[in-house]
Formats: sequence, structure tokens, C-alpha cells
Amino acid sequence: MIRCLHLADLHLGWVPDNQNFSSDKVSIRRKERDSVFETAVNWAIDPKNKIDFLIIAGDLFETHTPKPTLVEYVLSQLRQLENAGIRTITVPGNHDEITYHNSVYREYGSEGKWPGILVQNSMPDLVDCFSVNGIPVFIYSLAYTGGLTKINELTNFPRKESPGLHIGIFHGSLDWEGVSDRSLPLKSELLQNARYDYIALGHIHKHMEVKIGSGLAVYPGLIDSKGFNDIGCGYMTVAQFQPRGNGKSSGGFKVSLEFIDISVRDYITLEVDISAKGNFEEVVSECKMRTKPGSVAKVILKGVPGFKVEKDRLEAFLEDHFLLLEIEDESTLLGSDDIMKLSEESTIRGCFVRRLLDRLEKANSHREKEVLELALRKGLAAFERW
Repeated sequence: MIRCLHLADLHLGWVPDNQNFSSDKVSIRRKERDSVFETAVNWAIDPKNKIDFLIIAGDLFETHTPKPTLVEYVLSQLRQLENAGIRTITVPGNHDEITYHNSVYREYGSEGKWPGILVQNSMPDLVDCFSVNGIPVFIYSLAYTGGLTKINELTNFPRKESPGLHIGIFHGSLDWEGVSDRSLPLKSELLQNARYDYIALGHIHKHMEVKIGSGLAVYPGLIDSKGFNDIGCGYMTVAQFQPRGNGKSSGGFKVSLEFIDISVRDYITLEVDISAKGNFEEVVSECKMRTKPGSVAKVILKGVPGFKVEKDRLEAFLEDHFLLLEIEDESTLLGSDDIMKLSEESTIRGCFVRRLLDRLEKANSHREKEVLELALRKGLAAFERW
């Protein structure tokens, strides 16, 4: 059995962009996300896990110019892998693109300071060949480079006609229509011709497995979340290769996956119906009761409120409970069309709405209008509870 830890899209150095977060809490979140790489490395070098080599399939960094301290941290982790005899292949992505003259990969790749194999060729090629348990392992890849990577010429992917394990590594979009060059469009039918046993992919943040010919293409997924629109999977992917037939590499390989859970911060989306709440304190209490302290949360306020809930005030009351917090107020006094429908009801609620709308129309001051709107809001909330 040959075992490979397949990582991609770690996006080290990413920070939340919400300006309401305190700098201390943002720093905590950044550091814990970045520590995922150290966790992965420590797991890989543990002899009991039997990892033979490691793949980083793009977007190791959030940007092509990460901070020097972050680069040194990554290099120290890569050296640990090297010292443990675990070969590591790093492929630039589109966030940490090698195209730019000041790219971290140009600086460290040109001087040979990057531990392991750093892919720098702009078109697909054999980038490495080594042996695991007497079985040759062939690695094919490219680093997308603006102006040099010829997307229209990505029709023939190389493969040595030699027995062994053949792996392609690409940071791109598999079978997606309308993607840009920088997203490196990849086609299953073209990759199938290369007859790779395994295609290690990066770029798509959701875990995906696609059968391509007799091989398997895999996106391992984003491990730790990058906000509520980009939730991580919370695990690492290990690809396992078992020679078929008589145990020799000439018969191809059976590919299987193992998933290793990683402890990451909870991202929780919480909907709170404030129609049924009697006061502001009840809203605060429910938010705390339904979440663990230290969570990263998005609170979505729903319903017809019987009182005004100010987002800034709610954030202040919940700040100590959550590490990071976003609040979306989707509560409403109802749109004009909805209000008119309610006013047409032959019910007590309909009568109530008609009377308040009539008084609102005749209101003589802004203050009077505010009071009447509050009365309408409280009344409708009361009807919801009733």
C-alpha cells in the first residue's frame, strides 16, 4: 500500500474582512487557520500514519505575496517533511499564482530554497519520479503562468510508458464551462487519454470525486472555513494505492480514500424568529443558548418584530460569547403588498391593520409616524404569537 496525503486550498494567511471584528479576535482566527498546516505536517510525519509522500495542489497561500513570517513558518514545516523522508510536491494555485515577478514561488524557487519539489513549468510535464517500496511513482503537473500557459494547447497530457504509479496534479476547474484561463480549464476526456491512476486537484473548495477512465480525480476540499460562504469540510484526504494483480506495479492500482478529521472552529448559522420574542433580552438569551461559546456565528433575524432590534447593540451584547459574529436583519414590517393583503382580511387582524394604516396616512409628524409604525409592528408580532 502506498499512501499520499493530498492537500489543497489551505489559503494560509486569510483573514476575515468584516470590519466589526476586533483586531485581537481576527488575529486569533488567522493563527488558528494557519495552524492547520502544522497539524497536517505533524500527522504526516508520525510513523504510525505511514505517509509516503505529500501533495499540495495549489493555493497554499491566500496571496502570492504572503508575509515573510508566514513564509518562514511554511518553509520550516516543509523542512520537517523533508527531514522525515516524506517527499512533498507543491503546485502554485491562482491565489498564490507564480505569474507575478514578486511571487513567493519565484523568490524561493529561483534560488532553490523551497524544500521538496516546487512545480514551476508552465505546461504539463513530468516533474518528478521517485520510488516507494520498489514501485516507481511518476508525477505530472504544471504551474499556471499568465502569458506562458497555452490553454488551447492543453490537449495532450504526458505519461511515460513505464510500469508504476502515475499521478497528475493540477489546480484548476474540471469540466466547468466558461471559466477563465487563470482557473485552468480541465477536460475529463483529455485527462482520460493520459491514463493517470490518480489526479490530485485543487481550486474547488468542496470535496469531489470523479472517475476518469480507470483512474480517480479528487478535490480534497477546503479544510477550515473562509467565512460563511465558504465552509470547510473539517478533514484531510489520504489517497491509498494498492497494486493490482501479482503485487507488481504493471497491473495498475486500486485507489481508495481515507478521511482524517481535523479540529476546526465551528461556523454556525442561526435563525432567530423575533416575532415570538417579548423583548431584546430574549433575543440575546436565545442566541447564547443555541450556540457554544467561542463559535463563529451568523445570526439571521427573522419575522415581524414587536420591538426594534438594533444590530450594533445586539453585537455588543453577544461579543463576549462569540469569537466572531455577523448579524443579518431579515425581519420586516412586511412589504406594502403584504400589508395590503392583511388589510383586506375579514379578521380582527385585518381590522387592526386597516385602522393603523389609516392613522399612518393622517400622521402629522415624524414622531407620530414612528409610534404608529411601532404599534403596527408590535400588534402584528402579537398576532403571530397568538
